[in-house]
Amino acid sequence: MTVPFFSPLYRRIIAFWDPKVPARLRPLWEHPCGPKTVFFWSPLQKWCLVLAGLSDTLTRPAEKMSVSQAGSLACTGYIWARYSLVIIPKNWSLFAVNFFVGLSGTFQLAKVLRYQMSLKEQEQKDSAAVVPA
Repeated sequence: MTVPFFSPLYRRIIAFWDPKVPARLRPLWEHPCGPKTVFFWSPLQKWCLVLAGLSDTLTRPAEKMSVSQAGSLACTGYIWARYSLVIIPKNWSLFAVNFFVGLSGTFQLAKVLRYQMSLKEQEQKDSAAVVPA
């Protein structure tokens, strides 16, 4: 589905820049996954997910993170990375962004699981210390 207003606007922008693209950048410009297509802009915008995931991994405390959310982020990243290599044309930028989405989800998942394991270990130590001999 295209929004009627944006399609003509986008075509005019592309028509404006088309003659100005240098010869050495022409192969990228004309590529089936180049800037003239959604296949270029979609992965570019999806890098925001990677940045948000890395930000969460680095700054958010583990007790505020969700195992199911991190797991689903990792799974969808890897699933879509695989899919991006099956579609025609192969979209390597889409593969890269989805792979990194999967990695950021994996790091979040590892952080949460490590935290939960440390809580269980602390609980076991506390219960062992409380039991009278």
